[in-house]
Amino acid sequence: MIKLELTNYDIYPKVFGCDVPVEVTIKPLGLHVAFSGEYTIQVRAFNEGNSQRYPERNNLKEYTVTPCEDGCIRFTHTYKDEQEHYVDIVKDGKRVVRLSVYSLGEDLVGRYPFRGDLHMHTFRSDGKQSPAIVAANYRKNGYDFLAMTDHDSYYPSLEAMNAYKNVPIEYNLVTGEEIHLEGNDIHIVNFGGKYSVNALMPGDHHMDVGDGKDLRSLDGECPDVISVDEYKRQVNELIETLDIPDGIEKFTYAACVWIFNHIKKADGLGIFAHPYWLQNVLHVPESLTEYIMATQPFDAFEVLGGENYFEQNGWQAIRYYEDRAKGRKYPIVGSTDSHSSVHNRNALIASTIVFAPENTREGIVYSIKDFYSVAVDSISTELRIVGEMRFVRYATFLLREFFPLHDELCFEEGRLMKDYSCGDEDAERLLNAISGRMKKQREKYFKF
Repeated sequence: MIKLELTNYDIYPKVFGCDVPVEVTIKPLGLHVAFSGEYTIQVRAFNEGNSQRYPERNNLKEYTVTPCEDGCIRFTHTYKDEQEHYVDIVKDGKRVVRLSVYSLGEDLVGRYPFRGDLHMHTFRSDGKQSPAIVAANYRKNGYDFLAMTDHDSYYPSLEAMNAYKNVPIEYNLVTGEEIHLEGNDIHIVNFGGKYSVNALMPGDHHMDVGDGKDLRSLDGECPDVISVDEYKRQVNELIETLDIPDGIEKFTYAACVWIFNHIKKADGLGIFAHPYWLQNVLHVPESLTEYIMATQPFDAFEVLGGENYFEQNGWQAIRYYEDRAKGRKYPIVGSTDSHSSVHNRNALIASTIVFAPENTREGIVYSIKDFYSVAVDSISTELRIVGEMRFVRYATFLLREFFPLHDELCFEEGRLMKDYSCGDEDAERLLNAISGRMKKQREKYFKF
């Protein structure tokens, strides 16, 4: 929901580099909030303390302004360090409205926030809707990128991409699959890989549609299919090189390494998914989870997603922070692992915000690998984000000040996507008409 202040006033840019002068515009949205006469702009840096009670902190800068010819207020200020800044508009000693902007450190300048999901299912495995409809429904909910990661199957992600290949959408549909190979029950997600790991071996998961390289790869390039016996031989050979300690399931762990290695070869993101998923007891033995976290054969850990009981997401978040305290560092993601995109308590249970230079497969994968992501918990109405403190604080600002505006545009595109996939003749024309709005919005609110 958009907060009241943002329905009455637009402030831009919202995000920019720190320690350089920036001109900010405040635009009234309607005659009921039109500016007239003289105002005072008060700027306070969020991190610098309360200067009303302690003036020596010097955390207040004031500017006297009047509306420009177009009715907007403009002022220039240098915003110190990486943090949020309050911008208060004051008239006759009373605050009219409080707005916010955010200044970034150098490494985040040029990285835009994109929100999405790296793990979900369609009716091609055990989900409820078709890939095209799932994609449209999540776009309506503000998602910028998405992968269909059906059990054993890669081709549904290609199906979603192909459904919209002839219309201009500002939505990054990515390849994906959840991998299940013989002798290994650890759930692993291949996000963005250029070829299928499941389809490296024959099986019903892809043979029902065919085993052509166009169905098991992004660009028609992938390794040849091997037999299950050859796969087992390779895993057993790998065991001899890994020095796996006693008490750890050797084949299971080595199979995970084999899978993650292939995802890396496919230029994808290998995700260790939901180890604290309960099936009466923990799905993954705790000793094996600990060893996987210690050795980190994966690219990212699914710290949030799948279920709404505390034992899964709560324990995984605690695991992440305890591992950080131990000196372990690994990228994290949040996903829904949803099996229905509508009328489902868990349809929007978690997501990932990635700070990336562009919303492409490569941009999302490499930015996560470079630790530019946070996981967003949507189980309750209260905001909860998992990740490094600086990114969590920035994401908190974005979820309050930017994403509600962003999501309005996404909803319109998602609704038209669904209409298009269902054969509405007007949808293609309307998608062409609104194409480019997301880019313009980013350029307006992010001064990079």
